[in-house]
Amino acid sequence: MGTYNVTPATALDYRRLAEKRLPRFLFDYIDGGAGEEISMAANEKDFLRFSLKQRVMCDVGDIDTSTKLHGQAVSMPLALAPVGLAGMMGRRGEVQGARAAEAAGIPFTTSTVGICPVEEVQAAVRQPVWFQLYMLRDRGLVKALLERAQAAGCETLVFTVDLAVVGMRHRDTRNGMMGGGLAGSLAKAWQIATRPRWIIDVGIKGKPHDFGNLREVVEDSRDLDAFKAYIDTQFDPTVTWKDIAWLRTLWKGQILIKGVMSADDASAAADVGADGVIVSNHGGRQLEGVASSISKLPEVVAAVGERVEVHMDGGVRSGTDVVKAVAMGARSVMIGRPWVWAMAARGERGLVDLLEVFRQDTAIAMALMGVTRVSEISRDLIEM
Repeated sequence: MGTYNVTPATALDYRRLAEKRLPRFLFDYIDGGAGEEISMAANEKDFLRFSLKQRVMCDVGDIDTSTKLHGQAVSMPLALAPVGLAGMMGRRGEVQGARAAEAAGIPFTTSTVGICPVEEVQAAVRQPVWFQLYMLRDRGLVKALLERAQAAGCETLVFTVDLAVVGMRHRDTRNGMMGGGLAGSLAKAWQIATRPRWIIDVGIKGKPHDFGNLREVVEDSRDLDAFKAYIDTQFDPTVTWKDIAWLRTLWKGQILIKGVMSADDASAAADVGADGVIVSNHGGRQLEGVASSISKLPEVVAAVGERVEVHMDGGVRSGTDVVKAVAMGARSVMIGRPWVWAMAARGERGLVDLLEVFRQDTAIAMALMGVTRVSEISRDLIEM
């Protein structure tokens, strides 16, 4: 039986299906990283440096994977990370992601540069979604986006701080994702033409294909090149922690700082009023050569774990990865690529199924480690 005819079970199964379904430039946008993609690969590989301790003859008849994140009850220590352009990977992809997350009982984070505006995403679910934002040069726009998100019902802000400049993403250049002139346009057209299912489901039925949160400020937010030109002028390399302090005065809910990779930065985030930090190297898409997220997690936990909630993003592909991160001090992990792969391959149903696999895998790992509650997962259960 061929690879694509079997029932997908793991995140990598869905990756293979997504690769078959998506135009190449879209698949590589999700799948690729910065430079030679060494840091991206390390995010996954470094989980192999840590082993779980197996314990037997324990009463594990009542496993409970649930926990709380910033006061919100969740079914497991997992949240869906913000992913730009998700609505190009599946029909109204951000909405599908939010619905699947709600069905699974975990948070969904919608991106500033998503296809669906925050109002559309929030209207599709009952639970408040998390809203991700960058610090843009136009502080008036930042303030307006915060007001929109709060008006829509969002209570948690995920603020990304590791995008002062955009990393070198060679796959996007090769496939004509951004720019490339006539050759790039022809390359994208050919890639789209070879994916008829995507054309019908997303290209036709998934309109409008603009950046919903920014359609009022980008002259043609449906044009990727025009949007890139606008965004390139808006990422602000002058941002400091003083700007985050200003942000704290505007946002009344929880603020999580995403992109923290050192004890010093974690402490600075806590000092300016953050409620949590997310240890993340942007999925290996920014600084090539930086350490993996999982390898920096203990340092951050030691620095601020008693002051704020510490989460981790990058390289998580299974429930055992979730357990390893929690054992090393994370309150939860975030997944980006896996949820988009599943949604692109099998839609909302596929993502619900994948999240259930994550939950079951987490529960099984806990049982075989001799613990029944997330709070019992500790550093003592990790071997190096």
